[in-house]
Amino acid sequence: MEFIIRPAKPEDAESIRQLAKELIEYLRSIGDDAEQKFDGAVYLRDGFNSNPAFSGIVAEHDGEVIGYLLYHFGYDVDYATRTLHVIDLYVSENRRGQGIGQALMKQASDICHSFGGTQLFWAVYEPNKSAIRFYERLGARFTQNMLFMRLDV
Repeated sequence: MEFIIRPAKPEDAESIRQLAKELIEYLRSIGDDAEQKFDGAVYLRDGFNSNPAFSGIVAEHDGEVIGYLLYHFGYDVDYATRTLHVIDLYVSENRRGQGIGQALMKQASDICHSFGGTQLFWAVYEPNKSAIRFYERLGARFTQNMLFMRLDV
């Protein structure tokens, strides 16, 4: 199957909404009961305003969005390098195993390099063993001695 990777656009909101809904349903099935507020309206509000919170890329086949990756940039003081934080990656279940997720991650790497970065970071829900296996096949490894923390303000 041929597909293209391209920058996400506002017109992708409904496709992203549907794919994000599939992702949420999958995460629920493996025990994630966290509140989920992301939808097409949030995608438009936070991704396409005068100060976007994230950018994105999509995989498209015959005009249909079949996967997406959302990201934002950061900086690692220890390594003195720019970073790209993958905040969401999903490929439609019926399109998996065709190199789409790998192509999205490769494009994210290329974007990171084009901005002078050298590292991709992301979080993965611990029970999501299929995602962990996918990332490990890409050569990713867990960060040691670091835990994510959050402070609601």
